[in-house]
Amino acid sequence: MRLSHRPAATAAAALLLAGALAGCSTSGGGSDGGSGRGPGGAVQGAAGKAFVDRFDKPVAKATFDSPMAPGAKVDIAVMGLRVKGRLATLTLQWTPHVTGSANTPTPYRLNGEHGLDASLIDAVNLKRYVVVSDSASRNLQSDDVLTNLPNDQATLTTHTFAAPPENVKSIDVQLGSWPAFRDVPVER
Repeated sequence: MRLSHRPAATAAAALLLAGALAGCSTSGGGSDGGSGRGPGGAVQGAAGKAFVDRFDKPVAKATFDSPMAPGAKVDIAVMGLRVKGRLATLTLQWTPHVTGSANTPTPYRLNGEHGLDASLIDAVNLKRYVVVSDSASRNLQSDDVLTNLPNDQATLTTHTFAAPPENVKSIDVQLGSWPAFRDVPVER
C-alpha cells in the first residue's frame, strides 16, 4: 500500500498559513502598546522587520451614496496599490455614514447587497485584473460580506491582484457599482 504525500503537504500548508496569519496580527502584546506596530506605524514581523506599509494619506478618495439606508453615504479612500513580486495589493479605507439601519455596514451592504467585485483596469495593455485565488479557491481579499465596518469609523480592507507589467505606472480601480477611481499610482 502506497501512502500519499497529499495529507502531509496539506497539513504543512495549513500550519504555515496559520503561522503567517498569527504573525500578521495587528493586535497583541508588546512594548508598542499592544498595536503590533513599530516605529513609523509599520507592523513588525520576525526579528523586528517591518512587513506592512504605513499609509499616511490616501492616493485617491471619494464619498458615494449607498442604498443601504435612506441618506446613507460611504467615504472610500484608496490608501495604496503596492506591487511586491508578481502580486499587487490594493488597500482601501472605508468610513460608512449610515443612520436608520439595524444592520452593521459591510462593503456588501453598502453596495446594495451586491458583491464588490474589485478590479483593476489597465488602459495601457487593455486588461482587467481580478482578485487572485489561492489553491483552495479562496479569493485573497477581505470578505465583503463578513467584514464589519463600524459606523463613522475608518476600517482598512485589502484585495490582491496579479501585478500589472512594469510599464503600467497608474491604473483605474473599480469597486462595486460606484464610479471608478482613475489613475491610481502603482507603487513598486
